[in-house]
Amino acid sequence: MNELSNEKQVEEQNEEVVEEVQTEAAEATEAEASEEVNPLQQENDQLKQQLEEEENRYLRLQADFDNFRRRSRLDAEAAQKYRAQSLVADILPALDNFERALQVNTADEQTKSVLQGVEMVYRQLVEALQKEGVEAIESVGKTFDPYEHQAVMQVEDDEYEPNTVVEELQKGYKLKDKIIRPAMVKVNQ
Repeated sequence: MNELSNEKQVEEQNEEVVEEVQTEAAEATEAEASEEVNPLQQENDQLKQQLEEEENRYLRLQADFDNFRRRSRLDAEAAQKYRAQSLVADILPALDNFERALQVNTADEQTKSVLQGVEMVYRQLVEALQKEGVEAIESVGKTFDPYEHQAVMQVEDDEYEPNTVVEELQKGYKLKDKIIRPAMVKVNQ
């Protein structure tokens, strides 16, 4: 029986050695695998970070492009809306001269007919400007507004409230909602 017990002990020792060798082999394999996985994991993390940076860059570029399109559209709308601004500004002195010519008193028929022709041209010019959105700024009797009026004189008149426009010396004009030329006015103190 001793022999059987010795054989059993030897077998058990052999099994223990085999288990130890298998455990050591498994640990060595895991260590090697983790060493191989670690560089792969690092590379994977690095690629994820690069992807995230590129996605952020793409989103910023997309937002910049959207902002550019919006600004371009707004600029085009403003250009369309105020396309006649420089032309209107150039025509206003001629319009003022027409108004002065229409204030002339005439005695003979020939001058009256010329004046009538000037008045017709003046009306056509005013109508064309109105079609483009040009409006005269109403001033007399209104409260002084520094955006619409340019005060060139101050007077004391009991008929008007303080800071009220008493007389318009030169008409002011606006194109749609933009002031082209403020009205020159006398203001009550």
